[in-house]
Amino acid sequence: MDNATVQRAEWTTVIEGIDFGEGPRWHDGRLWFSDFYQQTISSVEIHPDGSGTRHIELEYDGRPSGLGWLPDGRLLFVSMLDRKVMRQETDGSVVEHADLSDIAGGNVNDMVVSSNGVAYVGNFGFDLDAGDDVAGTYLAIVRPDGSVVADTRELLFPNGAVLTPSESTLMVGETFGGQYTAFTIDDNGLLTEPRIWATVPGTAPDGCTLDDDGGIWYSDAVGKQVVRVVASGHIDDPMTIRMSTPDNTYACMLGGDDGKTLFVLTCASASPDECRGTATGTIISTRVESPHAGRP
Repeated sequence: MDNATVQRAEWTTVIEGIDFGEGPRWHDGRLWFSDFYQQTISSVEIHPDGSGTRHIELEYDGRPSGLGWLPDGRLLFVSMLDRKVMRQETDGSVVEHADLSDIAGGNVNDMVVSSNGVAYVGNFGFDLDAGDDVAGTYLAIVRPDGSVVADTRELLFPNGAVLTPSESTLMVGETFGGQYTAFTIDDNGLLTEPRIWATVPGTAPDGCTLDDDGGIWYSDAVGKQVVRVVASGHIDDPMTIRMSTPDNTYACMLGGDDGKTLFVLTCASASPDECRGTATGTIISTRVESPHAGRP
């Protein structure tokens, strides 16, 4: 990455005490996230000094991951281990929204939900914890009524994804493919015209967020850094920006009142044995130039 622009970040600690945070989303004036091993979905109230107060919004007997909302405000979240998308009803009850077990080749992970309620959900494609060989898999497209269809393009661990402000394009990071793949979204919410959006070899793109200048910030799951790339970019391009993080990072999100605060979730490791029950994960933040755009 000799040509990439390296920026020094002044990190503010927002909250501590997380086991493994995932799926950060700026929603209704707060930062939301899930915690795999504390089995919770939380929102964080951000104070003027950048610190935060955590509010537990949902306790779930499973492993929650990616988050999103239907147009009527009901929460959707990924249930990783049973390969489902769950829905929280207005009375607080949790019900099955969609079963992805016929599509997902491994644990289901991140998700982005459009303004009309179509969810695009990635999965590992293989059993990572068991040490299985890397295998391709498919994005699941979940309609607002919970019906499911698989995209036909094989990807290597489709993970964090973003929608452009017009919601006409989806960009998804392939964690083991070292690239972002873009799709045009048709009138039925299906994916067409697959193409490489940016190449990021040597990194493992995880959770990500889109800014108003068309750049994607992503957490590099193997590099203790957050990286910003642009369309048709490459990890070594001068237009690429990278910032070191004090610990491993697996997800990030732009938010705050002006959309220019980059929130980054960190943890000592992605291994369950090293983070479950430790409460050593944090959310940190820094300021960036371009505000949030699109979804999530």
